[in-house]
Amino acid sequence: MEPKDTIPDGPAEPPVQVEARVQAVEPPAPVAAPVTEPVVEPVAAPVTEPVVEPAAVPVAESDAPATPVKPRPRGRTALLIVAAAVLGIAGGTAVGYGVQADRAPTPLPALSQPNLAYPAKALPADKVPDPLPVSQDRQRKTEGDLRELLVSKPSGARNARFPFPTKGWMSLDAYAREFKSEDYMFETLAEADVRRIAAANWSQGQYRDVGIRLVQFRSGAELGASDHANDQLAYMPYAKEGAGNEGDPITGSGNGRYFLYKAVNKPGYLPVYQARAIAQRGDVMLDINIFDTAPISKKDIRTLAERQLERL
Repeated sequence: MEPKDTIPDGPAEPPVQVEARVQAVEPPAPVAAPVTEPVVEPVAAPVTEPVVEPAAVPVAESDAPATPVKPRPRGRTALLIVAAAVLGIAGGTAVGYGVQADRAPTPLPALSQPNLAYPAKALPADKVPDPLPVSQDRQRKTEGDLRELLVSKPSGARNARFPFPTKGWMSLDAYAREFKSEDYMFETLAEADVRRIAAANWSQGQYRDVGIRLVQFRSGAELGASDHANDQLAYMPYAKEGAGNEGDPITGSGNGRYFLYKAVNKPGYLPVYQARAIAQRGDVMLDINIFDTAPISKKDIRTLAERQLERL
């Protein structure tokens, strides 16, 4: 029968019952119409019944919840790039080392070269050039005995009452004690690499005392003489530590100046007058001081400073 072919196996039982009823009643041919109605009813029932759901199970398979995918750990790509770079560098280094190792060694010249001296042979005595004159090489003056460059005592002068220098030489600590900040001056001059100090003292008249200091520095990275002269000139315009005025330039010097101080008056004492000259030439700084109980003229300090500067 056609209904059996199109209806699933589960709901096919009702047609069998209908057929048994027909055999028992055996109605006439026109009564066969009611027989078709129960046949149609069971056909529509399977459509709405949940029995059809098993057939749709394979189709709904895609609606099932998907299995969560584990995320790939971060940094793996960067790690791979770094590893590749390291391997590339290591490989390049190994290849380069191998290439250099396979090459023949390049012979190096000998360390001792007998012909490096200039000139190769000493010049004959009649062809040796004369040394530069003092006007072109001032170092020739200061390389000798520095005490010989001190100006001589004027006529009528006598030895100082307090002769600090020993045979024309003065130690660094003795020179530093002539300043108010002894410790600072000693350390500063020692760091500037003082070489030697030539000094001369004498007395004139009743109370005049004169002191000359030639401070020489070693050659090097520091400009010791220039720095020392500029440091002393820096505070001279101030009345508290210096002379309280700008001073006057010394002829023949680029930075030299001479100063007159104001008189110092104390009850019960004679007034004290002071004049000072500071200059620098080459690696030597000159420092001249004059003390007196009478006023000191500019001519006295200027003349003495110019005479001393000419000898350097």
